[in-house]
Amino acid sequence: MKLKNKLIAGLVAGAAAFFVGLNQQVSAAIVNNDYALSASEGSPLRTNNNVIIAHATAVYAPAKNVATYEKREWYNAGAYVQYIVGDGGKIYRVGAEGYQAWGAGSWANANAPVQVELAQTYNQAEFRKDYITYVNLLRSSAIKYGIPTTVDSSAWRGVKSHLWVTNHVWGDHTDPYGYLASHGITKAQFAHDVQYGFSSSGNYVSPTPKPSPKPVRPSNKKHVDVTYAMHQRNGHWLSPVKNAGSGANGFAGMPYSAHDMLYIKVNRGSIKYRVHTIEDGWLPWVHKGNKKDTVNGVAGIKGHTIDGVQMYYTTPHGETYQQAYYRSQTTQRAGYLGTCADNGSVAGYDSWAGMYGEPLDRLQISINDHSNF
Repeated sequence: MKLKNKLIAGLVAGAAAFFVGLNQQVSAAIVNNDYALSASEGSPLRTNNNVIIAHATAVYAPAKNVATYEKREWYNAGAYVQYIVGDGGKIYRVGAEGYQAWGAGSWANANAPVQVELAQTYNQAEFRKDYITYVNLLRSSAIKYGIPTTVDSSAWRGVKSHLWVTNHVWGDHTDPYGYLASHGITKAQFAHDVQYGFSSSGNYVSPTPKPSPKPVRPSNKKHVDVTYAMHQRNGHWLSPVKNAGSGANGFAGMPYSAHDMLYIKVNRGSIKYRVHTIEDGWLPWVHKGNKKDTVNGVAGIKGHTIDGVQMYYTTPHGETYQQAYYRSQTTQRAGYLGTCADNGSVAGYDSWAGMYGEPLDRLQISINDHSNF
């Protein structure tokens, strides 16, 4: 876990206990606050609630020692997290939940309300206690902040290892997998355990049985075409795109270019959309799609850089429910970001597409009852 960005000021103290909800079984774990940063220490910046970060300390030392060090050297070392688990299943708090810690780089710190370190031990029995507490803390934190309990998926929301952050954002750390493997825990096992958690007895919690499916009405699905185009910043309107395909015609926008305006229209139902710009934040919703009407038919402001897009599709009454599935890419990273669904039913940036501060250069949209991305 190490990190180097220093921001000073107040933290808000966290609670002395957290509660782990596991398929209607609840167990409480007491949090030791003896090493918590004071109100004048740590970062004052609130986080977005997108990821929970799983770390391992990379040193074989008691968790109490790690907490002591982070409390004492948080500023000089430029590194601390919210929780450290170890010493036979104990939890020590350093940073405050919901405020940025310094554990995995600026993107991860800004998007993680909770980061958790797992102290390392050679003792298998001690590890087992630590591991159960670690898994349940990661899981309960994700549930608390409305974050998926999936581990290291391709989506940009969920429980993420420090290795995932290295592979997808920044850094060179690979924890916690090397340490977990030394005690026989594979990546697949860890993902399963966080998904389902442990009961208070330390046994696995089985997934809740799914009820028998209800009878489904015959489908009345209608094909919906969505047409959209982007305007190059300080340039011209690019050719419109219908639906989402592959190759040069499969997206709106221009690779490695910034854009300042967007219009979207559908041939059935209705769609509303808005954009976020670096200069202005989120702009008002637009309900029409007409590039000649830059007041009511276009989202964006000429010359201002779009870095986020949000949209909602409304299915006509009586037809099979469909929604907007969409994804974007930025000028500053390769590959599309996570797929979005307008009702938040798929993993990814379910609430909006894009990355704050990074010009959006490509956009794909599909109206359907499932994602094709």
